[in-house]
Amino acid sequence: MNSFGRIFRVNIFGESHGESVGVNIDGVPAGLPLVPEDFLPDLERRKGGMQKGTTPRKEDDLPIFKSGLFNDKSTGAPITILFENNNTRSGDYAKQRSVPRPGHADFVASRKFGGHEDYRGGGAFSARLTVGLVAAGVIAKKMLAGVTVTSSILEIGGEPDLDKGLQKAIDAKDSIGGIVECRVSGLPIGLGEPFWDSVESVLAHAAFAIPAVKGVEFGTGFAAARMFGSQHNDAIADMEGHTKTNHAGGIVGGITNGNELVYRIAIKPTSSTPKDQVTLNWETGEQETFSVKGRHDLCVALRAPVILEAMTAIVLADLMVLEQRIPRIWG
Repeated sequence: MNSFGRIFRVNIFGESHGESVGVNIDGVPAGLPLVPEDFLPDLERRKGGMQKGTTPRKEDDLPIFKSGLFNDKSTGAPITILFENNNTRSGDYAKQRSVPRPGHADFVASRKFGGHEDYRGGGAFSARLTVGLVAAGVIAKKMLAGVTVTSSILEIGGEPDLDKGLQKAIDAKDSIGGIVECRVSGLPIGLGEPFWDSVESVLAHAAFAIPAVKGVEFGTGFAAARMFGSQHNDAIADMEGHTKTNHAGGIVGGITNGNELVYRIAIKPTSSTPKDQVTLNWETGEQETFSVKGRHDLCVALRAPVILEAMTAIVLADLMVLEQRIPRIWG
């Protein structure tokens, strides 16, 4: 399904080379001030063609509001936002239809949907749909008054020097992955539930919906497996719950503890690489040498920080509404 959330509920729709992609957001409090200019900074950060290593495909990504806004404020009804697709080259994909691209959803999508899927640019599997998620994240961030959500790239191809890591891919004429970290400050104690609806569970669910994400860790993460309990435990320092260390990443027992929430995602190398690969031709049933054509990111992690921020804000806004910490009428 393409919906996520319980009260603050986000539904994305569209295909990479269709007329448009978009998002429908339910559960936004009535009276929340929203104007197009609120969306532009984050939408600009998500764009390709703006920095070395990203796809040369450029879309204006100007939000077109279809419902839920009146006099520059939310009405309490679902908000629908469209983004037009104007810079497409669908012929790149028609030519390679007989060869499902390694690492992409081409093969499984065809099996699941009986060949009826829109395969151009990855169709509904494309990261193009994350533009709607970023728009929903703008609204969620605005609802999270007093809470700060920020993400940054920690490394590319194992290199903390991002330019050096990117150059490795350029020199190899290949794609490369990276690690992105998200930090959230200002959260109250008590968001989340034990087990199924732990904050880690819901955030991981959302993070794994971002195309190319292959791993998630909170706080010290996998390094905790090499520590003693006395090293990993975060000693409580005061009555507000602040801890001397933050190995837990701000979540204990599935519930926020008032400290900074810290987690990271691992992003795989972009599947569309110009390097020759041997893969199946499903028309002949034989393997053949193949190279992906089209316009693609060299390192998709470069555009991931703002998407991770959006996903994080969407989850936290829903949790805050569930705890009745966000009013149904704003102001």
